Amino acid sequence: MKVLITGGCGFLGSNIASAYLKEGAEVIVVDALFRAGGELNLEWLQGLARKDQLSFYQHDLAERSGLTEIFKKHPGIDYICHLGGQVAMTTSLTNPERDMRTNVVGTFNVLESMREFCPDALLAYSSTNKVYGDLEHLKYETTETRNTLPDFPNGLDESMPLDFASPYGCSKGAADQYVRDWNRNYGLKTLVFRHSSIYGGRQFSTIDQGWIGWFCQKALEQKEAEDAGAPIPEFTISGSGKQVRDVLHAEDLIALYQSAYAHREVVAGDIFNIGGGLANSLSLLELFQLLEAKLQLKGPMNFKRLPRRKSDQDFFVADISAAGVALNWQPEVTSRDGVSRMLEWTRSELA
Repeated sequence: MKVLITGGCGFLGSNIASAYLKEGAEVIVVDALFRAGGELNLEWLQGLARKDQLSFYQHDLAERSGLTEIFKKHPGIDYICHLGGQVAMTTSLTNPERDMRTNVVGTFNVLESMREFCPDALLAYSSTNKVYGDLEHLKYETTETRNTLPDFPNGLDESMPLDFASPYGCSKGAADQYVRDWNRNYGLKTLVFRHSSIYGGRQFSTIDQGWIGWFCQKALEQKEAEDAGAPIPEFTISGSGKQVRDVLHAEDLIALYQSAYAHREVVAGDIFNIGGGLANSLSLLELFQLLEAKLQLKGPMNFKRLPRRKSDQDFFVADISAAGVALNWQPEVTSRDGVSRMLEWTRSELA
């Protein structure tokens, strides 16, 4: 099997690449190495690969000519995991042109390269729940720790109307629709995963991306300060802390993408909302309570509230029933177990 992974040195890409390397597949990784941690993930993948099993190209997807050459060098690609992209909403607001070039032009270039060089392959695209906008028109209720959507007890499904909010939502949403349309108009086997929150090992979290890992880092910093009798460092959150996401661990993500290829003839052209589901949903405040208990902190996590971010969603939980039926897939890693694993990864990263 021959697998091409864009963004293969990122968190999502490196996890999927490692799984296919372990299965003995030939893996082609394309990554611009724009994000911190990319070089470390590349070294990790190179350590897993056998001789001539892994090919790496440092390349910006927005540049078509170089991408064409990569596809020419590797005929017969079976599976394209298109995971490369600009992934932070905050970055899209400060540099919308870069966001557009990476997400829209980059996706177009991948699709056209696929159409020219490997039209029989499967392409799975990593989209986002942000294509549904800020969801402010829905009816919310609030508890002590979280926002809820009483009209959607199983979460939000794929029938939600699209509403591209923020430059990030616009660029990912446009790419999402290009991927879908290249199936309808050109007959390519493509599918779209609209992801909620993903976390796990190989994720080098920042204040802008990877909130589970970022707050694990803040909790560990507080634990270290408490143990040393030092002042507790303060961090910030945006909004009330009651905003909710369903979280999906990297292990379940790998299983999802593998299942997509196994069911490629059935799911071509489909779109799925993907997350951990309601059972694995957390608000920021609930995550903090979980971290306080797991680390046995002496006091509550020390944060300060900032104004709510523009275009944030107060609640997003994916209704994953469609993916469950079509792909025979369900999350297996609970949020409690996953957060414990994320703490261990973050601890090793900080060591």
